[in-house]
Amino acid sequence: MITGELRNQVDKLWTEFWTGGITNPLMVIEQISFLMFARLLDIRETREEKKSRRTKKSFKQIFPENKQDLRWSHFNKMTPADKMLVHVRDKVFPHFKEVILNGGALGEYMKDAQLMIQKPNLLVSAVNMIDKLPLAEGDTKGDLYEYLLSKLTTAGINGQFRTPRHIIRKMVEIIDPRPEETIGDPACGTAGFLISAMEYLMETYTSPKAIIKDDDGSIHYTGDKLVPYMEHIQKNMFNGFDFDITMLRIASMNLLLHGINAPDIHYQDTLSNGFPDRFPKFANEHFNVILANPPFKGSLDYEDVHSSLLSKVKTKKTELLFVTLILRMLKMGGRSATIVPDGVLFGSSKAHLALRKTLIDENQLEAVISLPSGVFKPYAGVSTGIIVFTKGGRTDNVFFYDVQADGYSLDDKRVPQLDKNDLPDMLDRWRNRDPKKDTDRTAKAFFVPVQEIRDKKYDLSINRYKEIVYEEEEYDPPLEILARMRELEAEIMKDMEELEGMLG
Repeated sequence: MITGELRNQVDKLWTEFWTGGITNPLMVIEQISFLMFARLLDIRETREEKKSRRTKKSFKQIFPENKQDLRWSHFNKMTPADKMLVHVRDKVFPHFKEVILNGGALGEYMKDAQLMIQKPNLLVSAVNMIDKLPLAEGDTKGDLYEYLLSKLTTAGINGQFRTPRHIIRKMVEIIDPRPEETIGDPACGTAGFLISAMEYLMETYTSPKAIIKDDDGSIHYTGDKLVPYMEHIQKNMFNGFDFDITMLRIASMNLLLHGINAPDIHYQDTLSNGFPDRFPKFANEHFNVILANPPFKGSLDYEDVHSSLLSKVKTKKTELLFVTLILRMLKMGGRSATIVPDGVLFGSSKAHLALRKTLIDENQLEAVISLPSGVFKPYAGVSTGIIVFTKGGRTDNVFFYDVQADGYSLDDKRVPQLDKNDLPDMLDRWRNRDPKKDTDRTAKAFFVPVQEIRDKKYDLSINRYKEIVYEEEEYDPPLEILARMRELEAEIMKDMEELEGMLG
């Protein structure tokens, strides 16, 4: 967890940017990310130098002899301020595109990186503050980054917004990814799903003796059981795509800060014709797991949408196209947990119906988890659900769960409410689900046979199947109520007469 002191430092840094004229939250995060990245590269290089001296083995330098002046430790104390600004802008930033870590070329999404800080004093303040942050400590940098991302409070122009971390975590736990699998997100944003999957693996595959506890009670998972899979995890496991270059930069650095040095993160509109051409390996039957919260709206170039998607669902609605895309990207037997707006579950258009029929008749639709409408505030108040499905197989029964509270208030403030949280129960009911036992439709969790869903035109809205128990209220007879009203009126008139007497 990020401490109060650390939170205050970040808040102060944020204010410095704001007063320095950079007020776009995404740009602030991006610029802070670049500077954190510059320092992390230096920390990494120092660590490798020490290791090299100890083992007498050479290593691939990020900063060769002729580029030592690009290191954080070289320029972070540079004076005067305008000299530092010119050096960072014209030398350090251009070097980012040449950096390669563990075989992953960061250059693809760093090639257009620019220092947007134009005031020398703002850069000095930012550098001094970032120099004090505990970036060398294992989990702190990840928590720090999550806190920065939590400051994003507006949806992007294409309908994308940050998915709450606790919702992501539950989706990962439902899917239960394994270390030998390949995980993708076709609209990855800041890579929240990929990072949560990595954290889940670290926790799940750490033996009890390898858990480290700090003096302050913090727990660190070393992932000792992941060692045989580490090359796969670092180079092949995590894959994401987005067509917002700012989001991609933040995603790549977010992953780097969480210990994933060479993820496959690419600039690409995955709905477009160009996706199968540029990335044929990923576009068809590649992934074991896909976790996603695709954008629900925004501009769509209908003419550029790949024909294989339109042949399944002829529509301009991105939420329908993305679910179809996910099915195409999954291997047979691959599984997904995807957030969709409620309209996907009950929309009556031909495209809506076609998608639901595909999910149910050609694949195994496993669960529909209804979320309360305030989950995505302050970004949006849209009602959503999580659909859980496996490519191929057969749908016999569908698990429904009605999440009414997620541990936070459902208004714009989203204040923690620990006593109002259905998510732990939802996960427990999912893990122990039984179609023969979970038949009570007045409960939050229940199964519905597939034939009943077909009979109701493939409607997946939980309200079509949930039974609401109305408690019968008992009221006094009307004449008794009228009699009490007369008594009250008499008392009021008496009090008014006494008040008139006092005033007279």
